[in-house]
Amino acid sequence: MLKRHRWTIFAASAGLAASIAVAATLAPSSNPAASLPARDKAAIEAVVREYILAHPEIIPEAIERLRDKQSADAYARNKAALEKPFAGAWAGAEDGKIVVAMFSDYACGYCRASMADVTRLIADNKDVKFVWREIPILGPGSDVAARGALAAALQGKYRDFHSRMFAAGRPDEGRVTDALKASGVDLARARTDMASAAVASEIRNNLALAGEIDDSGIATPTFVIGGQVLKGAVGYDALKAAVAKARKS
Repeated sequence: MLKRHRWTIFAASAGLAASIAVAATLAPSSNPAASLPARDKAAIEAVVREYILAHPEIIPEAIERLRDKQSADAYARNKAALEKPFAGAWAGAEDGKIVVAMFSDYACGYCRASMADVTRLIADNKDVKFVWREIPILGPGSDVAARGALAAALQGKYRDFHSRMFAAGRPDEGRVTDALKASGVDLARARTDMASAAVASEIRNNLALAGEIDDSGIATPTFVIGGQVLKGAVGYDALKAAVAKARKS
């Protein structure tokens, strides 16, 4: 599936570059290609092909631009679902002008490494609402930890559990239980919620959202800020710059 998407992007990008070149050559007519004889179309296509072969460096740029556009379009389609937190799985300004969504997994070392940057971003930007989206993609321990986090969110204990779970190391059932207890949740209720349809549905929806936002592959951490998609432990400066860009737009 991923390979197919990459070939689609490659072909579309090459086509996009060709279309731009043709349009530039034939402007200002509103729809010049439709009225051209087949011989002239073939000649123009040959020129464009030769240009692309002579300047293959434009293809990665075209691919990147297309990917950015696809991500922005996907963000627009899924904005409401992406930015609406599950219960208490959020921090910062409740009605923040800027919403930062983070796809995260408790078994992800890069997610753990990003914690300090996230905390600083929330503290330094009073108009930011930060929303966590659990996507357990790194094994059974990830799944039980994600369910524990969402159960904690239902009791208003998400951030405490979140910090304790990352501090505990590689997630497993015992460490999840310990983190829930230390967070002060009602453990019996948490266990019921962890097995609930609502929690299962949230995880499924998060995985679907992650795939929609970037079909090149689900990864953790992934930050979505005003349609910008940042993958990996990108650091505080990159997060801050993306927030500033989103604020301007």
